[in-house]
Amino acid sequence: MNAFQFNTTGSIVFGEGAASRLGELVHPRGRRVLLVTDPGVMRAGLVTPIRDALDQQGLTHHLFDEVEADPPEALVLRAAQAARQAQVDVVLGIGGGSSLDVAKLVALLLGSEQSLTDMYGVNQARGQRLPLILVPTTAGTGSEVTPISIVTTGAHEKKGVVSPLLLPDVALLDPRLTAGLPAPVTAATGIDAMVHAIEAFTSANANNNPISRGLALQALQLLGANIKQAVNAGHDMAARSGMLLGSLLAGQAFANAPVAAVHALAYPLGGHYGIPHGLSNALMLPHVLRFNAPVSAQAYAEIAPYVFPALRGDEGQAACSRFIEAMAALCADIGLPTRLRDLNIAQADCNVLAEDAMKQTRLLVNNPRPVRYEDALAIYQAAW
Repeated sequence: MNAFQFNTTGSIVFGEGAASRLGELVHPRGRRVLLVTDPGVMRAGLVTPIRDALDQQGLTHHLFDEVEADPPEALVLRAAQAARQAQVDVVLGIGGGSSLDVAKLVALLLGSEQSLTDMYGVNQARGQRLPLILVPTTAGTGSEVTPISIVTTGAHEKKGVVSPLLLPDVALLDPRLTAGLPAPVTAATGIDAMVHAIEAFTSANANNNPISRGLALQALQLLGANIKQAVNAGHDMAARSGMLLGSLLAGQAFANAPVAAVHALAYPLGGHYGIPHGLSNALMLPHVLRFNAPVSAQAYAEIAPYVFPALRGDEGQAACSRFIEAMAALCADIGLPTRLRDLNIAQADCNVLAEDAMKQTRLLVNNPRPVRYEDALAIYQAAW
């Protein structure tokens, strides 16, 4: 067995109503809190009970609610400046992956003497960070248990900060906070979580390990069993709990066995067109699976019955093919667009998308089958 290292968040608190405990979780770590979130979470009223919980512990809190999808560098730096001005000693991120990613970087920027640009890459971050607690309000990114933050740099490109320093002290998961998610967001973030698990299971990274693979299979079992119900009956707490736990497990898996070509080809869609990350992954997933099938048929066959119990008993290439088609059908069944043209992307843009995808070397190196520019272009054209 190959040597490996597995890291995850130090403390995980999970359960309906768990958000009411935030005050007692923050209290030992500091007295002045920066709440990092986005306007949608604010409109949904999810921050109010959290602020109440902090008030009950006599904690001072300051709000930064300007996070946007695919956060640009300037926004991260603006949030860090707000934290410095408020002299906070704890950072609390509440929301989807973008809010949690910004919160991670703010905590790190305030505890380290590095600039943000010096942190980009794998294990480039130095120093310490402020105490950090993350509260996801979507079941998809798994950001609460990953050492990764993604930032939009320049006009379209994305870069990542990857460091164990970004793992929070506490991840708090309350399924009630996800109950109001619209069906399209539930669908897209759910597929995002499934992509995390699939790519972690098949990652070519040297740190692909039995813990990640086991977590990935358990995540896929939970996500496959609950995604349709969560999309169609959003206030079903059993379904919401299954999705949130599945997302967490998938996050733990890919935090240690990193994702690959689905993500690499999804990022340019977000950078150029502002397509949400989960939907970008859903658009690319079937086509990357088909590209990988010649080298990953056995792995996909092993995954298949965890997601789709009806595929139990199938083997080899037949199971692989049925799994890929079932994943494509699932994306359509839960109401997601399935073609790039559905989102007004011109076929001529496939060339630029492929060029940008090839810059995602951090991710492409993990793909089980090498991806050349010509391959990326063919995948985009198949998705068009």
